[in-house]
Amino acid sequence: MKFETERLMIIPCTEQTITPEIKEEYTCGPHIIRHLNALKEDPALLYWGVWLVKHKSTGNIVGDIGFKGKPDENKVVEIGYGFLETCWNKGYATEALTALIHWAIHTSEVHKMIAETHLDNPASMRVLEKINMQKREQTEAMLYWELDLKDINR
Repeated sequence: MKFETERLMIIPCTEQTITPEIKEEYTCGPHIIRHLNALKEDPALLYWGVWLVKHKSTGNIVGDIGFKGKPDENKVVEIGYGFLETCWNKGYATEALTALIHWAIHTSEVHKMIAETHLDNPASMRVLEKINMQKREQTEAMLYWELDLKDINR
């Protein structure tokens, strides 16, 4: 399974999609390694972990988005994302996350998405604002967000 936007192709991160070439061009952070290891233990995590974001015209990975595990008993799931610095300020994060939200809505397994950002990361805060997440709580270092999917036009 994959989904596409105007400029991006979004595919689940698996041992098959993380080829040696991709490992060379895209720094696989610890979250990707954790996801791949967890996927070996529980294949049902396939769509509830990391998704790779590729630019359609080049085929290059520009970042990754995804979930930090399956939805909980209240149908809440946490999202996360990271993009190459050379791909910042191009709207890729907003475009990819919007597609991920619509995918989650259609699974009927998610009612709410949550996220967190460091207070010193205004660019990430702006992305969450663009996808209509609402600020819910703040600590000295973090800002916590949520999006009720019932409020989204399907």
